[in-house]
Amino acid sequence: MPLEAGLLEILACPACHAPLREEPAEGSATEGSATGATGGELVCTGDACGLAYPVRDEIPVLLVDEARRPA
Repeated sequence: MPLEAGLLEILACPACHAPLREEPAEGSATEGSATGATGGELVCTGDACGLAYPVRDEIPVLLVDEARRPA
């Protein structure tokens, strides 16, 4: 899925405004096709936050309500 480097540089976590890093989907294509999360996640690099935002159909979903909380 890789997002363009320029896009990733300007995106920030909606909750804490820290930069985001790209991570591949867990379980790859089989799990992703069931949930629509075909492109992995964008994970907040903030120490206190760490939310993981899904990427669906190569589009980052930067909604706090859609984010996965850190384990």
